[in-house]
Amino acid sequence: MHFGNLLPVFLCLTLFYCLCSPKQQGDAHGFFIVKRVIDGDTFVIDDGSNKGLTIRLIGVDAPETRRTRNKEIGYFAQESKKYLEDLILNKRVRLEYDVDTLDIYKRTLAYVYLEDGTFLNAHLLGNGYASILTVPPNVKYVDLFLKLSGEAREEGRGLYRKEK
Repeated sequence: MHFGNLLPVFLCLTLFYCLCSPKQQGDAHGFFIVKRVIDGDTFVIDDGSNKGLTIRLIGVDAPETRRTRNKEIGYFAQESKKYLEDLILNKRVRLEYDVDTLDIYKRTLAYVYLEDGTFLNAHLLGNGYASILTVPPNVKYVDLFLKLSGEAREEGRGLYRKEK
């Protein structure tokens, strides 16, 4: 078998990986420190750069904390943000990716795990601090997310709490 023809393919794949994968340098175990929480589904990790790397949780949508041209401040937004801050701010998290690694705003899309193994995306949905938002092709955990979100809604957790 002649391997000379595979060198260009290998070089192209290596270049593609280097250009398209998120630039990160976590610790030896792949964990990153969370520098700032933007809202209930977006935060910034220390990736070694000055600005940090913005992470958007896959499969979840938390209410907006800021008014923009297209969106108003959402019900339960501050509670959702505070809950996420209490869970991850200045703590170490590990990232897992699906098919797409960037959204249209160039934020890194990820499933996130805490050091104790807690699956953050699922935890937020199960406790009602976010609702489900599935955007193909990133559907790896859609069945789990649907189940947890439905349970949170049925049991009135978090943003689904019944006012008394």
